[in-house]
Amino acid sequence: MALKWNGRWLSALVAGVALIALTSGCLFTVAEGEQAVRTQFGAILDSSYAPGLHWKQPWDRVIRIDRRTLAAAHSDETFLTNDNRGLIVDFYILWRVTDASAYFQATGGSEDVAAERLSDVVKDGIKSIVAQRTLEQIVTAERSVVTGQVMDSASRTVAALGIKLIDVRVQAINLPDEVSARVYESMKQNFAKIASHLRAEGQSSAASISAGADRESTEIIASAEQDALGVRGAADERAADIYAKAYSAHPDFYAFYRSLQAYERSLGKDGDVLVLSPDSEFFRYFRNPAAAQGRSP
Repeated sequence: MALKWNGRWLSALVAGVALIALTSGCLFTVAEGEQAVRTQFGAILDSSYAPGLHWKQPWDRVIRIDRRTLAAAHSDETFLTNDNRGLIVDFYILWRVTDASAYFQATGGSEDVAAERLSDVVKDGIKSIVAQRTLEQIVTAERSVVTGQVMDSASRTVAALGIKLIDVRVQAINLPDEVSARVYESMKQNFAKIASHLRAEGQSSAASISAGADRESTEIIASAEQDALGVRGAADERAADIYAKAYSAHPDFYAFYRSLQAYERSLGKDGDVLVLSPDSEFFRYFRNPAAAQGRSP
């Protein structure tokens, strides 16, 4: 009896284990950051699974694909310019899977295969753009222009892989050691020519501005002097009129004042010699001031 019950429990245990194994083979989970592709004998059955628990046939295969943004860095990649100069470029790629079915068909769901194919596409784009330019044009151009053109050409190509190209960023552009010094010297000479040209333009503009300022200054000074002469002439005319009226009102005083001015200008200066007769008209106010009234010196 005990053996019979032990056999039943063993059978139930085996059946339970088999049921669990069968159930686990029919269930699969999709995480929040994943996409899933379910295939049956290589054919895609579904690729639109939301995160959570899903059913499948025990013989179905589920391939999980990372739906997050992925990065791939590449360094020391050599490209030739239009003038056959070598460039050593470091760059990185940001990408994300947008179409799980197309991605699985193109890469088998392998991230390494996808990264390799994507890098080949981007390298071809960089190679094409670098080959269209000289070394000087590449070095002096903005990197955003180069990466923008690479993005445009590569994005159309990788769309067929179910991949969206988010960004291609050139981190460094280096030159082989044997050409670095030559390129630097050539760029130095070109920039020296540009600086000399700009300096000459500046000096020409400075001379033009200075000449204009001098001309304007001369015109302002001439106009001011002309106005000053006009004011001075009017003032002299008014002063003469005032003097004339004052002197005509007191002619005797005016004659005496003029004589004093003549004495001041003629007498008392070192080194001067004045030979006059004592009865000269010049000394009339010294002899008899009252008798000399009304006469001019």
